[in-house]
Amino acid sequence: MTEPVSAIGERTEGQATLEQRRALRWRRTAFRVAAVTGIVAITVFFTYLALRDVRYGETWAALKRSNYWWLFPTLAALAVHVVLRVFRWQLVFKPDRRPPFDPTAKATLVGYLFNNILPARAGEAARIVALNEYAGTSRAEATATVVVERVFDVLSLLVILFVMTPWLPHVSWLRSAAFLALVLAIAVAVAIAVIAIYGERPVLVALRPLARLPFLDRNRVEYIARNVVHGLESLRNFRHGLAVFLCTTLSWVVLGVGFWFLMLGFDLHLSVLAGLLVTVAIGLSFIVPSPPAGVGIFEAAGLAALSSYGISKSHGLAYVLVLHVVNVLPLIAAGLLVLALQARRARRLVRA
Repeated sequence: MTEPVSAIGERTEGQATLEQRRALRWRRTAFRVAAVTGIVAITVFFTYLALRDVRYGETWAALKRSNYWWLFPTLAALAVHVVLRVFRWQLVFKPDRRPPFDPTAKATLVGYLFNNILPARAGEAARIVALNEYAGTSRAEATATVVVERVFDVLSLLVILFVMTPWLPHVSWLRSAAFLALVLAIAVAVAIAVIAIYGERPVLVALRPLARLPFLDRNRVEYIARNVVHGLESLRNFRHGLAVFLCTTLSWVVLGVGFWFLMLGFDLHLSVLAGLLVTVAIGLSFIVPSPPAGVGIFEAAGLAALSSYGISKSHGLAYVLVLHVVNVLPLIAAGLLVLALQARRARRLVRA
């Protein structure tokens, strides 16, 4: 008995769908393996740079004789830095679309938590999702604001570096920073010009392929494009952008002062500019896709900045290790506390 043509067609289509799913799973697996391999390679490379030629006896001695009372002003400066970062994220939004401080702060702390426990800065995606849950902010708009934040971060760090240059010792990576500043300035100028002239149309063209997805249609893609343009408001409005830039710069300066406080505890005998230089080096290093908590990259960048002042790797490593712990553990604890409180609140709502 001959099988109907329709049945043959359905079977062929089912086989094709199954093959597509298998191919998709294979590509996802390959991408994950490649990403993990890349992160591991980056971690190993920068860890090697940080630990090469270190005399661990000197590092241990420096850890034992340091004055840990200076951790308190360092932690206070870190707390002020985080508050300024929350306020800065609020500023990036248009005034009439700005989320409240409380959910923005919670989302920020959740982002820090996942940046410290997951690779590739996964906390940026986590805080976008968290802000959507806590304040109902559009994910597309929040994503655009996060991109704008990264632009202002790099721009602010480079400005701080070039302003300090006359009072700094020889910085071997200054030429690379100048090249990065030029590329960033051109990219920002082009983005501002395109958005100013064409509005949301370039964003819509870039997002149009998303309409092919089964769960998105043209109206939804247009809605996403409008939200993305709202999130890029800081690049379109000079006064708005200036406020974001000043707040960003202030947050980095406060963090640099906190880094300098810890230098006093390790008797490095350096000026506050050294704390700012370490801040700039570590901040710029996170342009590279980083492992959880920036392990290896943080240490290599901090030691590169200290080497400009002739600080030995062995002594400098003690300072950088403690500095890394100070920048990781409190933020992990704060993020876990936010998640625990939100889970408790959700359970109460379910009972109610």
